[in-house]
Amino acid sequence: MRTVHTDEIIKNIKEMCISANLELSEDVKNRILEASENESSELGKKILSQLKENMEIAKNESIPICQDTGMAVVFLKIGQDVHIEGMNLEDAVNEGIRQGYTEGYLRKSVVKDPILRENTKDNTPGIIHYEIVSGENIEITVAPKGFGSENMSKVYMLKPADGIEGVKDAILDAVKNAGPNACPPFVVGVGIGGTFEKCALMSKKALTRNLNEHNEVEYLRDLEIEMLEKINKLDIGPAGLHGSTTALAVNIIAYPTHIAGLPVAVNMCCHVDRHATRVI
Repeated sequence: MRTVHTDEIIKNIKEMCISANLELSEDVKNRILEASENESSELGKKILSQLKENMEIAKNESIPICQDTGMAVVFLKIGQDVHIEGMNLEDAVNEGIRQGYTEGYLRKSVVKDPILRENTKDNTPGIIHYEIVSGENIEITVAPKGFGSENMSKVYMLKPADGIEGVKDAILDAVKNAGPNACPPFVVGVGIGGTFEKCALMSKKALTRNLNEHNEVEYLRDLEIEMLEKINKLDIGPAGLHGSTTALAVNIIAYPTHIAGLPVAVNMCCHVDRHATRVI
């Protein structure tokens, strides 16, 4: 049994909230650089070049990549042989978010109540997902999610008879509806199966996967490749001003489901696909 103090969890989450908002992961940066070279539209090339410049300024001057520094989504994989001491774990996660957004001078975008709309002034609470796994480590993934793209995400409760073609249509429908509103080029996270809430969670988690990695299941890998190609033929393009780079990647996760259902969630993310992972 290994003991981890919540002070360590707070410190890491604070640092990850800041770093994720200042610099994209290498896989995302490289996709944007590749897109700027391969984009067919001259206007699209110019926009992608501006995104590249924006990334460099953010890194060099330690300022956020985007003014919307997101609502903090935290995935915790907790080893069953870990004993956590200190404060309540959920309070510790939110304390890390609070410190990160306050000390990092990141925009505070969370309101206490969805109708009354009073700002919490520290970007808490975060959205926290827990998973108990084997081992004695804690894996933390922090994924600040902006709402321009979040607002364009969808859940489709398909019928089993809709099959894989129905899944393809759902993905394309979500991307078409998102259009310029979700700040393309996108990373498209897709969850297939499970239940209403499970497919949505999978689509969010899919956005944190390395863009250079495909699903290990052959038909899902093929589907990721096919959907990226089809999306990039929609001519939405960078910033929605037409072009061949509408999406940087399509990441899909699937899970068993009920005989009567085929849930599909499409979580749209703009080119600022922010996430950071650490193991403590």
